[in-house]
Amino acid sequence: MSDQAVAASGRTMRLREATRAAHERLDNAIMAYDPFSDREAYADFVAMQFHLHQAAEPFFRNRELAALLPDLAQRSRLDKVRLDLADLGRGVPDAIPAPGCDVAVANPVPQGLGWLYVVEGSNLGAAFLLKAATKLGLSDLFGARHLAGDPKGRGLHWRQFTAGIDAVDLTDGDETVMIESARGAFSFAQRLADGIFSARG
Repeated sequence: MSDQAVAASGRTMRLREATRAAHERLDNAIMAYDPFSDREAYADFVAMQFHLHQAAEPFFRNRELAALLPDLAQRSRLDKVRLDLADLGRGVPDAIPAPGCDVAVANPVPQGLGWLYVVEGSNLGAAFLLKAATKLGLSDLFGARHLAGDPKGRGLHWRQFTAGIDAVDLTDGDETVMIESARGAFSFAQRLADGIFSARG
């Protein structure tokens, strides 16, 4: 195995370690807000998900990224989030701009990989969230569609995605951009959670 292949095989691990603190901080904050206490709180959680997925959607539609990651467009859950909002009697909220999320940059690949890592990763642990949603009378067919796993299984779905990240040819500078982009996505999600849930009083 070449040095480049060895380096690439650890890319997802490095990304995970570099974003661990931001990821844990976000998870702890969301659980502290208790978004599954009732349907109104859960609807706020889905609104947060809408903003996150809407910000990332241009990356799911980007041709350069689609050529590198399998079934990228099909992985988007934005339409499911919209349907969940409708099920919950919520309209689509106004867009919230996400800093550092721009496919118009000269090289959107490393930036997009960072954002996609965060958004795709949120589905890996969503089985627990879907179980909590069922206690509110919701399901993967009503109100909690975006929390459903892939028919092939969440684990395989995630491994295929991370294998794609590991295989992309990136420079050291690109990898730095990818990591900072992922941190920015977690930071954006944190601001969404703090803003949306704290507004409940």
